[in-house]
Amino acid sequence: MRTYDFTPLYRSAVGFDRLANLLESAARTSSESGYPPYNIETTGENAYRIEIAVAGFTPDELNIEVKENLLTVTGRKTANDDATQKTYLHRGLAERDFERRFQLADYVVVTEANLVNGLLSIALKRELPEALKPRRIEIGAGTPLIEGQVDGKTEKKTAKAA
Repeated sequence: MRTYDFTPLYRSAVGFDRLANLLESAARTSSESGYPPYNIETTGENAYRIEIAVAGFTPDELNIEVKENLLTVTGRKTANDDATQKTYLHRGLAERDFERRFQLADYVVVTEANLVNGLLSIALKRELPEALKPRRIEIGAGTPLIEGQVDGKTEKKTAKAA
């Protein structure tokens, strides 16, 4: 396992502590187990989808929570009397508890979640506030002229001189 020391970054860069924390958490989570497997795809310019293979789980056994740009998906298997009485020759479905975390960028929100055919699909969308969206600035043709009276004479002045 590789470890990275971000101390030089903290000494020379101000305001990038969140970026360093993201890199550290990514290094930690890369050593976690690969259960359950998942896909992350882009479905549009500002739209994403996370698909998690949760075969054997019901919607009641799954929990999705977003807190401070951290999406946490947990699965807790409930005790089932039928499962304790079964005898398996081979058990390939790993119906064990899990917790999967995804760090979300600013302004990314969860719009919906669906469980279909053992795949939990979570739709995400980046919703920028109006203040952060690009806007077009109109260019004027020139400064307008203002007519006014000075000492009984009609005089034209530019807007800057007024």
